[in-house]
Amino acid sequence: MKALHFGAGNIGRGFIGKLLADAGIELVFADVNQTVLDALNARHEYPVHVVGEQAKTETVKGVSAVNSTSDEIITLVSEVDLVTTAVGPQILERIAGSVAKGLAKRSDNGNTRPLNIIACENMVRGTSQLKQHVLKALPEQYHAWLEQHVGFVDSAVDRIVPPSEAGSTDPLEVTVETFSEWIVDKTQFKGDLPAIPGMELTDNLMAFVERKLFTLNTGHAITAYLGQLAGHQTIRDAILDEKIRAVVKGAMEESGAVLIKRYGFEADKHAAYIQKILGRFENPYLKDDVERVGRQPLRKLSAGDRLIKPTLGTLEYGLPHASLVQGIAAAMHYRSDQDPQAQELATLLAEKGPQATLAEVSGLDADSEVVASVVSAWHAMA
Repeated sequence: MKALHFGAGNIGRGFIGKLLADAGIELVFADVNQTVLDALNARHEYPVHVVGEQAKTETVKGVSAVNSTSDEIITLVSEVDLVTTAVGPQILERIAGSVAKGLAKRSDNGNTRPLNIIACENMVRGTSQLKQHVLKALPEQYHAWLEQHVGFVDSAVDRIVPPSEAGSTDPLEVTVETFSEWIVDKTQFKGDLPAIPGMELTDNLMAFVERKLFTLNTGHAITAYLGQLAGHQTIRDAILDEKIRAVVKGAMEESGAVLIKRYGFEADKHAAYIQKILGRFENPYLKDDVERVGRQPLRKLSAGDRLIKPTLGTLEYGLPHASLVQGIAAAMHYRSDQDPQAQELATLLAEKGPQATLAEVSGLDADSEVVASVVSAWHAMA
């Protein structure tokens, strides 16, 4: 089996790429970072530091790389059995054109072997969104062939992969936490279901997508935003602050109440899942910066993302949301000179004030009780 993986960054190398290579799949990375590409092609292996109670270094072997802007991508898409991505939600549209050209070539070559495409992004049903971008770029004559031979498989991914340690001279070295979860929608595959250790198949993906979004992502973001406000540098420092921890745990319990109502998760098991997430935030071996985790606040404050979506769930079921309100207010205070979205948010707030800004970025009703609560909390934090 051969796979093409878009994105040779830390998540690509430390998580999805590692699982594929460890499963004995012939793996080609696609990226635009020439330093990383040259190193992968020179060495065909790289070290992954797995940190936690039992820290170890594992070597991923038998990999190669191509530039994702080159025509080699088209040939690879026409030949491989699996395409995966870890490029970030904004980049999916950019790679869709090359994928579409590769699919056209695959069809022209008469290749009817099933191809499955899985976007492993921090977003809800990212592969379905990639499919729409591909269909837009693919001439209509190929659409029926695509529906027959290409599976677009949605997934939920979960592994904390912080940036490399400062001072590391190896462009391929990557650090990851012990925990990882890759859950895929088995109903969307074409051909036989793959047996890849570390890939979990389900026919109820949305339950797991929202469980991760409403717990790990919600908690991580709120820890970062409150942490920055309190002057903490790392997620660990922030979550060890008792005041912050109480709000983060409260928000995850509020979002968890939505999941229990919506999907029938067992309350005690979900409480244990929350405790596991809090333990991951405390991992002393992961030096994860609050500024990095908080970046792109406009996306994180949008209707379908980690702060507003669970809050909408609490409104739907008439459940409490006081801690989520605190998290949203803290997100509106996030500042970063390195993040264009943080600067855009600051400009919106200066021009329109908190009420109109929140309504604009989140889609919430400007005159609603929840917006009034956030605005009140935002002023209190200022």
